[in-house]
Amino acid sequence: MDSLCSVHVIAGLDEVYGGPSYTVPRLCKALAAAGVKTTLLSVQAAGKGASEILKDGYRDRRFAGKYASVPILGHLRASSGLGCALRSSNVDVIHNHGLWLLPNLQAGWAATLGRTPLVVGPRGMLNPSALKFSGIKKQVFWRLLQGPVIRRAACLHATSDQEYQEMRNFGLRNPIAVIPHGIELPEAPNPTMTGEVDRVVLYLGRIHPIKGLDRLVHSWARVEARHSEWRLRIIGPDERGHAGELRALVRQEGLSRVSIEPAIFGKEKHNTYLEAELFVLPSLNENFAVTVAEALAVGIPVIATKGAPWDGLERMGCGWWIDHGVEPLVAALATAMAMPREALKAMGAKGREWMRQDFSWERVARDMLAMYLWLAREAEPPSTVRFS
Repeated sequence: MDSLCSVHVIAGLDEVYGGPSYTVPRLCKALAAAGVKTTLLSVQAAGKGASEILKDGYRDRRFAGKYASVPILGHLRASSGLGCALRSSNVDVIHNHGLWLLPNLQAGWAATLGRTPLVVGPRGMLNPSALKFSGIKKQVFWRLLQGPVIRRAACLHATSDQEYQEMRNFGLRNPIAVIPHGIELPEAPNPTMTGEVDRVVLYLGRIHPIKGLDRLVHSWARVEARHSEWRLRIIGPDERGHAGELRALVRQEGLSRVSIEPAIFGKEKHNTYLEAELFVLPSLNENFAVTVAEALAVGIPVIATKGAPWDGLERMGCGWWIDHGVEPLVAALATAMAMPREALKAMGAKGREWMRQDFSWERVARDMLAMYLWLAREAEPPSTVRFS
């Protein structure tokens, strides 16, 4: 049998956009290793030119935004080059990642024109909390453009049972494949720490209102005085000026052991995980939350709200999965921060083992390939696909 060919489309791969800048290229790498001919298409940030490289076994093609200086079209990541590349592609499957931007529409239009199976991964963007942001614009965009593209998709991709249910609740009746993201285990586990080092609670990700960080600050105000050996670090790219709002809230609460810090990447990001003893994600909505998996992979227990699909934290003994609101967050923080270092380290070790067993990229690639073969080569539908 000839190798299957897939093309993946995402509006942008800038690191400031968080999880997708890691998970989409890493999926392409895993598919290439599994024998799939894979190309990744995206649009560069304003001011950057087109580029094309072969890396990790797949083609990475990035196109200049043609209308970067035009307010609306620039924001929507318009690119005639990406559209042309899609129309000229002779592939078995087009896999689109994300919604609401022009490349996400171009993927669907090209699939229809070429009679190619289209897979769409909304990436949490159909959650009710996410839909509230710019809600009227999204309603119009959905009715005129995005909705018809998604309804014609051969299959949707959910990264969790929670995201699957959100799609069904939204009214989508397409087949849905439930396949989580993978995670790589770093070689070094959480190092031994001494009593002289500050104990760190870490949030790492976008600083955006949907992340519930105001609730985290209010909760910290209830526990800071009782746990003077701990400090809270909130790190990530600022969106909508929310970092400034959080700093004002920290001052209002009179907190002395909270820092709001800019985004970090690469080795600095990895070392920051290693310096933390507890990771917290108070988000209103997540389709997967890669940062939770990253924290567990280095052996850090996690507190996550039920806006993130991580009910396994408690089942696997590596964290707390809590209701929304200040009170549940205060209770979880107080419990975790009262625990000895060795107890938290033991919980983190369970999380790391869970990541090793159930979230390998090799497994993700096998499941994704099985779905592609069903769509493009008339194979039997795999067990990951749900029809109702």
